[in-house]
Amino acid sequence: MAKKERKYIRIRGASEHNLKHIDVDIPRDEFVVLTGLSGSGKSSLAFDTIYAEGQRRYMESLSSYARQFLGQMEKPNVEKIEGLSPAISIDQKSTNRNPRSTVGTVTEIYDYFRLLYARIGIPHCPNCGKEIKKQTVDQMVDQIMKLPERTRIQLLAPVVRGRKGEHQKLFEQAKRSGYVRVQVDGNTYELTEEIKLDKNKKHNIEIVVDRLVVKEGIEKRLTDSIENVLELSNGLLMVDIIDGETMQFSQSFSCPDCGISIDEIEPRSFSFNNPFGACPECFGLGYKMEFDEDLMIPDKRLSLAEGAIQVMGWQSSTDKKSFTYAILKALSEEYGFSLDTPYKELPAEVRNMLIHGTNGRSVKVYYKGQRGEGVYDIAFEGLIKNVERRYRETGSDTMKQQYEEFMRITPCKCCGGQRLKKESLAVTVSGKNIYEITAMSIRNLDAYLKEMELTEQQHLIGDQVLKEIRARVGFLMDVGLDYLSLSRATGSLSGGEAQRIRLATQIGSGLVGVAYILDEPSIGLHQRDNDKLLNSLKGLKDLGNTLIVVEHDEDTMRAADYIVDIGPGAGEHGGEVIATGTAEEIMKNKNSITGAYLSGRIKIPVPKERRKPTGFITVKGARENNLKNIDVKIPLGIMTCITGVSGSGKSSLTNEILYKRLARDLNRARCIPGAHDDIEGLEQLDKVIDIDQSPIGRTPRSNPATYTGVFDMIRDLFASTPDAKARGYQKGRFSFNVKGGRCEACSGDGILKIEMHFLPDVYVPCEVCQGKRYNRETLEVKYKGKSIYDVLNMTVEEALEFFQNVPSIARKIQTLYDVGLSYIRLGQPSTELSGGEAQRIKLATELSKRSTGKTIYILDEPTTGLHFADVHKLIEILRRLSDGGNTVVVIEHNLDVIKTADYIIDMGPEGGDGGGTVVAQGTPEEIAKVPESYTGQYVKKYLE
Repeated sequence: MAKKERKYIRIRGASEHNLKHIDVDIPRDEFVVLTGLSGSGKSSLAFDTIYAEGQRRYMESLSSYARQFLGQMEKPNVEKIEGLSPAISIDQKSTNRNPRSTVGTVTEIYDYFRLLYARIGIPHCPNCGKEIKKQTVDQMVDQIMKLPERTRIQLLAPVVRGRKGEHQKLFEQAKRSGYVRVQVDGNTYELTEEIKLDKNKKHNIEIVVDRLVVKEGIEKRLTDSIENVLELSNGLLMVDIIDGETMQFSQSFSCPDCGISIDEIEPRSFSFNNPFGACPECFGLGYKMEFDEDLMIPDKRLSLAEGAIQVMGWQSSTDKKSFTYAILKALSEEYGFSLDTPYKELPAEVRNMLIHGTNGRSVKVYYKGQRGEGVYDIAFEGLIKNVERRYRETGSDTMKQQYEEFMRITPCKCCGGQRLKKESLAVTVSGKNIYEITAMSIRNLDAYLKEMELTEQQHLIGDQVLKEIRARVGFLMDVGLDYLSLSRATGSLSGGEAQRIRLATQIGSGLVGVAYILDEPSIGLHQRDNDKLLNSLKGLKDLGNTLIVVEHDEDTMRAADYIVDIGPGAGEHGGEVIATGTAEEIMKNKNSITGAYLSGRIKIPVPKERRKPTGFITVKGARENNLKNIDVKIPLGIMTCITGVSGSGKSSLTNEILYKRLARDLNRARCIPGAHDDIEGLEQLDKVIDIDQSPIGRTPRSNPATYTGVFDMIRDLFASTPDAKARGYQKGRFSFNVKGGRCEACSGDGILKIEMHFLPDVYVPCEVCQGKRYNRETLEVKYKGKSIYDVLNMTVEEALEFFQNVPSIARKIQTLYDVGLSYIRLGQPSTELSGGEAQRIKLATELSKRSTGKTIYILDEPTTGLHFADVHKLIEILRRLSDGGNTVVVIEHNLDVIKTADYIIDMGPEGGDGGGTVVAQGTPEEIAKVPESYTGQYVKKYLE
C-alpha cells in the first residue's frame, strides 16, 4: 500500500515574541517534537502561535453571546496558518490548585465511583455497623414463611427505643386498642397488670401484636398483622422466634437496633463538595486550620521572659511594660512557676494552662498603663483561644495572613480526614467504603477492581460503570502514575504529574482530529517510565490526532516522527528554524546544536574525579508520606543527587523533611518539617537556600536587575554622576517604585491597562513617558551617555561590556552571563520569564554572593525546561556552587546531571507503597554496580 501523503499545518510569518517571521510546516496526525535552547522561541511557536490561533478560531465559531463569557482571544502575531485543527493544550500551569480538587475529581473517576456506590452500595448503620435493608411487606412475609414449619413466632412492634420515662400513657393506649401483652426490657407483661417503670432509666418497649405458628395458609393473617405492626412502630418489625434468634425488619432505610434512619442514597451523598455528602464539621475539606503550639512557641529552649511565645500579639511579652507580660507574671505567681525557666522544662500542667487556659480560674493582673494602673481579674483563656479570637476579629487581610503563619492543617476530628458524612462512609461495595477505595494507590486499586466480588444483581447494574472506571484507572497506570491515590489533592502534585493526569483524562475522552500541544510531559519521570509515557502519546496519535510536544528529552526526540529545531541561540539570538526532519536528519545537520548533542559530537564530560565529602548530616527515622522510617546520611561540601522513580519518596525526604527542618532551625522560618526523629550534624551548616522554579516576582515591577540586587548598585552609580549631584538627586530618584523620579501618569509601570468590555484588556505604552517609566528630569541624568532607562533596556551581554570598569556591578552581571542568560534584558518584567530562567536568575544571585562555605542549596529538578546545552552550563554552575565548600542537593532524573554528581542517594525501589527506602548510595560508579537500582542501570551507559 502506498504511504499516504503527509498533510501539513502550514505556518507563515510567525513573529510572536522573539520569532523572526518564520515559515514552518508541521506534519498533521503525527508525533512532532519542537526543541531548541531555553528561550529560543519553542513555546512562542507552540503555545502563543499554534495553540492560541487554534483556540481562537474555535471560539470565533461560537455566537457572540457565548463569547462574552469566554473572554476574547488575542490574535497571535502570524500572517496565516493553514490546516489547523482545534487545539487542546496540556501544560503544567493549568492544574487546579483548589484544595477541594483531587486526582479522582480531575480524572472524573470519582464521579463514576459516586454513581457506582449510589446504585449498588450496601448501606450499613453508621453506629453499630449492621447492614440496613429496606423491605416491602411481601418480602417480609416471604422471609418469615421460609422458617421451618411449626416454628412458633411472636410479631412485635418496637414502639420505644432507649427512652427514659414511665410510659404509662403508651400502655393505656395499647390497652384501649385491644392489645393484651407487651415486652418491656425483654420481659413479657400482661397489659391488665400494673407495670411500674423507673422513670430515670432507659427502656425498650415492644407491643405483642400477634402470635403464630408457621404453616401453610397463614399468609393473609400474617400480612394483616405485619401491616398493623409497621403502622404502630413507624416501619419497624421484630419477629421473636420462640427458642431462636430475633429477626429484624425495616420498611425504610433505618437501623432496627439504633433507630437511626438514613436518607435515600444518591450520587451526591458521596460528594464532599455537596452539603448532602460533606462532613458537617470541615465542610468536606477533610482538614481544619488550627493554631499550633509548635508554631506559636517554635523554640522551646527559650524561657517565657526571653520571648518563647512568637505568635502575633504576644511578641511583646518580653517587654516588662506590656499587658501580655503582666498576664504571664500574674499566672506565674498564681501557679508558682518562673518566667526564666526554659519552656520545655516547665511542668506539663503549666504548659497546658498556657496553651488551653485556666478553665475559668481568675488571676489578679497588676498592670500599669498610660492611663494609670489597676488590678484586673482575668480568667486566662489560653493562647489558642486568645489568638483565635484575634484572628476572627481582625478586619485586615494582611493581619489574617500573618496569623495564618502560626496555623497548621490538622485532620478534621469528626470525619478523621475522610471528608464525608458518617452515613455515606457506612455504604460499602464489596466490603469497602468509598474513602477506602480512593485512598488506595492506583496500582492496588487496579488489582482490586479486577478481583471485586459482586452479586448477580450488582453485576447487572454496575458492570457498565465499572468498565468506565477500569479503563480510566488503566490510563493512569499507562502514564506511570500508579503510585498516586485518587484522594491525593491536586495542589500537592508536581507539574509533570499534573500534566500526565490531564493526559490520561484526554486519552480517556478519545477525541479524534485534535491538535494536542504538550509542554515537557517527561518532567519528573524516571527514565524507566519514559517508555510508558511515549506509548501513551503514540496511542493518542494513533487515534488520529496531531501531537506537538515541546521537549528536551532524548528518548522522546528519538521516538518522534518529526523534529523542528529552533535556535540558534536564545532570546534575541533565537527565533529561527534551524533544522527539521527525523532525529537522524537532525544529527547530520551541522548547524543544529541539538543534533550535535544527540549524535554525540558534543558530550557533557564525566568529571575526572569525584570530590570527597567534608562531613555528613544524618536524617534519623524519616517517615513522612511513604518513607519507611529510614536513616539517610547526606554528604556535605559536594554535589549530591537524590534519584529514584516517581513517587519513591525523593521530595518527601528532601523538601518536606530536610529543607523544612533546616529552614526552621537555620533560617528561623515558620514551617513544620515532615515526620522524622532528628537530623544530626546541623552545626556544620549556617543557612539553607531552596532554588526552585517559582517566579522571582508576580508583578511587572520585579525584574532581573532588582532581584539580583544589581539595580541598587546601578542607582548608586547614577546618583554619583556629576549631573545627579548638580541637581541634588539621591539614589531614590532612580527608582520606578517610589514618587520622585518615576513617571506619575503610569506610576512607573511604563504601560497603562485599558479595560474593554467583552474584548481583552489592552495594554498601551504610557503616552507621557512613552513607556520609559521615568520623568524627563530623571532621564536627563546620563552615565557614559546612557540614561537609567537605556541601562534597564540592555541585554545582559551589552550591560557586561558597558559596566566592565565597575567591578562590583560587572561581577553580578557576569554571573547572569555565566548561567546562560546573556539574552535577557536587565529590566525585563519577571512575568515574562520562564520557570527555567527564573531559576537561573536565582542561581546567579547565589553565585554572586560571597560564599561562607557552610550553605546548603536544595534544587528540585533544575533541568526542567533546559536544553542539552543549558544543562551543560547548569552542571558547571552547580559545581561552582559546591566548590567553595558549600553543599548542593539536587533531586533529578536527568542522567547527564546524575553522572556528574559526586554522590548519589537512590530511593525506591518502586513508587508509592513500594518505595520509601534507600536502594543504594555512593558515587555514580558504585551505584551502577547495584543491580536493584533502576537509576544505576541507566547511568551505567553514560559512564562508559
